[in-house]
Amino acid sequence: QVQLVESGGGLVQAGGSLRLSCAASRIIFSINTMRWYRQAPGKQRELVAAITSLSGTNYADSVKGRFTISRDNAKNTVYLQMNSLKPEDTAVYYCNTGNGMYYWGKGTLVTVSS
Repeated sequence: QVQLVESGGGLVQAGGSLRLSCAASRIIFSINTMRWYRQAPGKQRELVAAITSLSGTNYADSVKGRFTISRDNAKNTVYLQMNSLKPEDTAVYYCNTGNGMYYWGKGTLVTVSS
């Protein structure tokens, strides 16, 4: 069973930064596209950023220029560097991978205070 474990969430003031990590196991990490989703209270889960096996990236319009996704295949870990955080970034952030069958971590809470 694929395991994804997120970490790095917390409380930060608006304008601050956080770096999320997602450690993956029981997959051939290097060939998988890795994704970060988020779900704010009362809202649907949305795709925040994705990185392919060749490190191609794409971002939601709402985070472009502020968030950066990266991966370290040697550590089986994907990161999400979040800068210039806004209160509307408050959400539970989930790591995701898969193609056809999808796997999710349990999430890490990010709270941005105004």
